[in-house]
Order: sequence, then structure tokens, then C-alpha cells
Amino acid sequence: MQRWQREINITIGLVTPALVTAYFVGHLSTLLLAITSFLLIRQTLAINEFEKWLNRGGFGDMRHQKGIWGDIYYHLWKLKKTEKKRKKKLSRMVEQFRSSTDALPDAAVVMNRYGEIEWSNRACHKVLGLKKSDKGQRVPNLIRNPAFVQFLRSSDYSQKITIPSPVNENLTLQISIVPYGEGLRLLLAQDITQLKSVERMRTDFVANVSHELRTPLTVLKGYLETLLEMDDGNSSYSRSFQNMAEQTERMHLLIDDLLLLARLETKQRNSECVNAPELLQQLCHDTRLPIKDAGRIQLSIASDCKVQGDEQELHSAFSNLVSNALKYSPADKPVNISWQQDQQGVYFEVEDFGEGIPGAEIPRITERFYRADVKRNHKIHGTGLGLAIVKHVLARHDAKLEIHSQVGKGSRFRCHFPASRIC
Repeated sequence: MQRWQREINITIGLVTPALVTAYFVGHLSTLLLAITSFLLIRQTLAINEFEKWLNRGGFGDMRHQKGIWGDIYYHLWKLKKTEKKRKKKLSRMVEQFRSSTDALPDAAVVMNRYGEIEWSNRACHKVLGLKKSDKGQRVPNLIRNPAFVQFLRSSDYSQKITIPSPVNENLTLQISIVPYGEGLRLLLAQDITQLKSVERMRTDFVANVSHELRTPLTVLKGYLETLLEMDDGNSSYSRSFQNMAEQTERMHLLIDDLLLLARLETKQRNSECVNAPELLQQLCHDTRLPIKDAGRIQLSIASDCKVQGDEQELHSAFSNLVSNALKYSPADKPVNISWQQDQQGVYFEVEDFGEGIPGAEIPRITERFYRADVKRNHKIHGTGLGLAIVKHVLARHDAKLEIHSQVGKGSRFRCHFPASRIC
């Protein structure tokens, strides 16, 4: 018999005798009131017992209760059993997550909105010096590197920073922060000491090889110039000498660019107030530019802002962009150069009306030796390092390179310097 049916039967079993008794002796209202009071007291006692059971945390098996309350206790018991299974499953998942993250070589720290440690893995002790007992401590109080503290407070985590390990200066760490959830942040610290060492070896190798090549190349170039001067133009070797001289000059430019890149990657940053408008005027009136190209340049200086940085490096970056614009656009088309200020800072912009760059190629054109695949009527010589130099120079000046291009219509390169660089 269903338990609801049992409650109904109890009520009917009490009401029926009361109706029969009232038929003979009367007092029906009194009898019904007494039955109602009995049933109400009975349910009140059951509710009181239920409240005490809940107050004890739901401990104890109460499924033996009779009536509808037996059903209620039974359903609650099933919910508790299901919840217990789910809790065990979640506990196993959390334990597996902790075991897997503890096995990671990278340090991982979960921080709340106030920068306090919620959780950290085992690698944190090795590379960051954080212990399990540091839970609840603010990370800036434990990792006091100024660059890291500023990075943590900036709330701009699109970039990564590199700092020495606070517990071992021989280790180099790359720090990244990923916001997630409600105010939570995941800090990841990767040991890139070996990667930096390999990168330094590569840079040193390129610099050393390039430097060693300059001497024999200079000797070769000198002899070729002598042979060209001695040649009257009628010799069968005249064309060969000319080609050799052109290729030697090309190799000389390539070595110069490689050495410049090596210096950009290794030398310390020089900071001075650079008069950018004056620099651009000198660049546009450079005597080394062919007359036909110099006449194509249209300079517009809409701001007199100066920038903090290295004048030689900025000259190299700007001249590379101008040279590319002249090289990759028709001889009868102008090249617009401008220096302007906006709300974010100041920017140098070069616009040409040449062949343009396919959209798929734009993310890669700042890679070393990468050449965009554009069909041309004639071959354009270059080292393939110009935009790589521009990228490195801008990175050293906290600037960004923005490229907008459309095939057949031209390209626009913008070097955007933040307001903090204005001097």
C-alpha cells in the first residue's frame, strides 16, 4: 500500500466512527475538531522530529518511519547517497588534478582578486620559493621583483615577462598570468634557462660568423673594385666582374643586417630624448637616396613630440620602412611619411601605393628572411631582414608595429609609441 494511501486511510478510519457516533449522539463539530487536532499534533511532532534530524546533519537512517514521512526520509536518503557518490568522484578528480599539476615542471599558483595564494603546486617551492604554508599570503609580499610586481598590478596579461628566479639567480623564469572565474588568476612560471642559453649561443654564433666574414669579404670587394676600375668595359669579363661586385655588395649588406640584429638582441638599451621630427627630415633628405626616389617622398609632421629611446636604432627602423616603401611601389607613385600624435601616444607612419601584401602573409613578414609570395614583373633584391630589424627596434622602445595592406592598392606601416615614451 502506498504511504499516501495509508495517511488517507487513517483519516477515513477516524472520521467514519466519528460520523457514526455523531449520528446517534450528535456533537459532530466537536468530534471533527478533536480528530483535526489529533492529526495536526501528530504532524507537528513528525515535523519537529524531522527538524531535529536535519539539525544533526541528517545522520541516522530514518527510513523506518511510517506514513508519508517514511517516503520523505527515503528520498532524502537517496539524495544524500547520490551526493556522497558525487562528492567522492569530485574528490578523486581534485586529487588527480593535484597529482598531475604537482608532476608538472612549471610552477602554478592560483590567486584570488587580492593576489592571495589559494593553491600552489610542488614546483613553486623549487623555482619561486613558495611553500604550502604560504596559502593566504599575498604573492607580491613573497616575490618582490619590481618588474613582476608591476606586471601583477597592471592587469594587462596579454604579454609575458622574464625575471630571474627569487630563490636561484641562475634560473630564468617566464611568467604568464591567466585570469579565470570570478576574480581568480592562474600564475604560471616556466623555467626557460636552457632556452635562453641556446638563444644566446645562436646570437653569439651569428654575430661571430658575421664578424669573421666581413674581413675576407672586404678584401674581395676591394679587389673587385680594382678590377672594375682597370676594366675598360670591352673585356669579356666585364659582365662577370659587375655581377660579382653586385653580389658582394648584397652579401655585405646582409652581414651588416645580421650584426645589427645581434646587437639589438644583446646590447643594453640606450635612453635619450630623440627629436623624431628632425630625424625624419634628415631621413627624407638623405643624400644616399636616388634622386628619383627622394622626389617621391611626401613628409607630413603634425606633432613636435620627441620620444625616449636610441636615435641610431630608430633611424635604422624608420629607414628600413621608407626603403621598403620605395622599393615595392612604382617609381611614379608617392610614398607618404607622417609623424602624428593621438590619445595613445605618437606614431610614425609610412604609406605606399604599391603591390600590397596578401592578408595571410602579414603575420609572417617580420620573420627573418621571410619574403611575401607576390607575383612581380621583376625581381627585387633584399636581405629579408629589414622588417625583423624594425620589429626588434620597436620592441626595445615599447612600441608596436601595425600593418594594413591590400593587394594591388598598397600598404601602410605604423610604428605606435606609447605616451610613456614621449619626452
